[in-house]
Amino acid sequence: MMIRSSALIATLVFVAACDETTGVGYIAELPQSVVDLAGPNQNLRQVKVLPEDGCFWYLHNGPVESTLLPLRTASGSPICTKAQTETATAPASS
Repeated sequence: MMIRSSALIATLVFVAACDETTGVGYIAELPQSVVDLAGPNQNLRQVKVLPEDGCFWYLHNGPVESTLLPLRTASGSPICTKAQTETATAPASS
């Protein structure tokens, strides 16, 4: 499992470095590894990586508005180009 995760992260970092985009920054062709990870009912034709978080986001065209939503796996985890690290926040002092 560790080898598979490492290979996936390496692939995603490589993809993030590529500049194959269409329209307003959307990736022209998603790598098969990202397509395989993505859960159902997500728009895989209009996907971009946001520099703020390094994660894949897709354009959801709803009945009222269009908005970017995080691309997620079938289990609900976000698909990102780098391992996300959790930052601990200290509780506010009174």
